[in-house]
Amino acid sequence: MKKEGAGSRILPDASPAGLLGYGALWAFFIVFLIYPLIRLFYDSFTTDEGVFTLANFHSFFTDAFYLRSLMNSMLLGVGTVITTSIIGIAIAFLLLRYDFPGRRLFSYLTIIPMIMPPLVGVMGFVFILGRAGTVNVILQDYCGFQQPVNFMYGIHGVLLVETLHLFPLMTLSIVDAMGKISPSLDEAAESVGSRGLRKFFDITFPLTTPGYVTGALLVFIWTFADFATPLVVGIDDLLASQAYLNIVQFVDRRLFKMGIVISAIMVILAILFLIIAKKYVSIKDYSSLSYTQIERKRLSTPLQAGAVAFLSFILVFAFIPYFGIALDSFGKGWALTPIPVKYTLQYFERVSVETPKFILNSLLYSAISVMICIAVGVPVAWAMLRTRLPGREVLDSLTTLILALPGTGIGIAYMRAFREPFPFMSIALIGLWVVIPIVLAVRRLPYTVRGTFSSLLIVHRSFEEAAESVGATKMKTFRDVTLPLIWKGVLTGSLYSFILALQEASATLLLVVPGHEMMTVGIFNFYIGGSVNEAAALGFILIILGAACLFLINRLAGSKMGGVFG
Repeated sequence: MKKEGAGSRILPDASPAGLLGYGALWAFFIVFLIYPLIRLFYDSFTTDEGVFTLANFHSFFTDAFYLRSLMNSMLLGVGTVITTSIIGIAIAFLLLRYDFPGRRLFSYLTIIPMIMPPLVGVMGFVFILGRAGTVNVILQDYCGFQQPVNFMYGIHGVLLVETLHLFPLMTLSIVDAMGKISPSLDEAAESVGSRGLRKFFDITFPLTTPGYVTGALLVFIWTFADFATPLVVGIDDLLASQAYLNIVQFVDRRLFKMGIVISAIMVILAILFLIIAKKYVSIKDYSSLSYTQIERKRLSTPLQAGAVAFLSFILVFAFIPYFGIALDSFGKGWALTPIPVKYTLQYFERVSVETPKFILNSLLYSAISVMICIAVGVPVAWAMLRTRLPGREVLDSLTTLILALPGTGIGIAYMRAFREPFPFMSIALIGLWVVIPIVLAVRRLPYTVRGTFSSLLIVHRSFEEAAESVGATKMKTFRDVTLPLIWKGVLTGSLYSFILALQEASATLLLVVPGHEMMTVGIFNFYIGGSVNEAAALGFILIILGAACLFLINRLAGSKMGGVFG
C-alpha cells in the first residue's frame, strides 16, 4: 500500500493521453536541443575519423589569436554588463520609485530600443556617426575638423551599439525584481538612519539580485554571441565572429573544425555562467519578496528636471540609429552631406514588391515558431507548476539553459546534427526551410514559457479543483477555466517570442536556406553587398513590425513592466 501511494504521488491522476503529451514534450527537447548540443561536443572532441582527442582544444588554447579573441569577447561582455547596469538600474529606480512629468511616456520609450536588432542598430549608427556620417560631415564642414572622428570603428563602437540595444533588458529585469520589495523594508532602513545611496546599496540593490543576475546573464550572452555587429564595424577578433567566419568561409578542414571547437567553448562558457548565476542566487534568501503596490515619491522641481534630462539624454542616443535608418531608407544622394539631398520610396519598392521574400519569410517563419512555442511552452509551464511529473525540474533547467545558449552555438550545432537526412527522408533537415522556424522556436521558447508560468502563478488551484469536482476532465478544465484566465500572459510571452524571432540573426545567418532568407539575412546581405539603402529599408520595416508588437504587449501587460521576465 505504501509503495502504491508513492507511485500515485509521482503520477497524480496521470491519464495515458497526458503521459503521451508529456513524452512528446521530452521528445521535442531531446531532438531539437539536447541532441544538437551532444553532437556539437562530440565533433569538437573527436577527429574526422571519430577518434576521441583533446588536440582540437589544445590548438585553440595555444593559439595567441584565438586567446585574444576569447579575452576580447569576455571584456566586451563584461563591459556591456557594466554599462547596461548603470543605465538600467538608474532608469528602473526612477521609473518605479518616483513620480515626475512624462514618467509614463518614458516607461514606454525606454523599452523601444530593445526591438531594434543590433545588426540594424549598428547600421543606423554608422549612417550618423560613421566616417562619412552626419556628425563627421558637420564637424568637418562647419567646425574645422580636418579628419573624421572614429566614433564607430572598433570595439568601442560595438560596446556603444550593444549598450544602447540591451539596456532595456536590464531595466525590465531590475523593475520586475524591485517591484517585489516591500516598502516596509525601506521604512525600516530609514528608521535606523539608512538613507540615500547607503540604503540603496545596503537594502534595495541586494534584494534585486535575482532580477539583476538574470538581466546581466542575458546581456552578457547576447553580446558574447553577436557576430554580425562586430563584422559591420570591422572587428573580427571575437569568438562569435571567428566561429562564423571559420564555418562559412570553409578555407580548410582545420579552420572548419576550429569553428566547431569555438562554438563548443562558447556553449560551455554559457552553461558555466548560468550555473554560477543560479548558485549565487540560490544562496540568498528572498522569502520576503512578493509584488506590492509601491507609492511613488514626488520629486522636487530641480530633481524632476534632472530626471527628465537624464532620461532624455539616454533616449536621444538610443534613438540615433532609428534616425539614421529612416534617413537612409527614404534618402537618395546621401554622400558627404549631413542629410540626404532628396527622398524616395524606391528602396521600399525594391524590398517589398520586387523582392518580398524577406518580409514574407520573416512573418511566416516567426509565426510558425510562435505556434511551436505555444504548443510546447504552455504545456511545459503547466507541467512545471501544476504537476509532480518526474523530470519537470529538468524541463525548467533546460528552458533556462536556452536563454544562456549563444545563437551562434545553436546554429552550428544544428549544422552538425542535422546534416544527414532523417530516416525515410531524402533531404537533410538543414536543407529544408522548416529548420528555420524550428530553431527560432527553440531560441525563443523561454519567453512563452515564462509568460505562461507567471500567469499560472496568480490562478489559484481552487478554481481548477472546483471544475474537476463536478466531473470536468483536466483538458476540459484547462480549456474552460484556466486558459481564459491566463491567455493574456500566454499572448504577451508569445509576442515577445515573435519580436525576438524577427530579430534573430546569429542562427538564421548560419542556417539560411537559399530562397528562404529572413529580413535579418537580407539586411546583412544587402549591407555587405553595398546596397545600404535597401538594407536600411528592410531594417525600417523590421522596426515598424517590432514597434507594433511592443504596442500590443504594452496594452496587454498594462502598467506592470517586466512581468514576462519575472
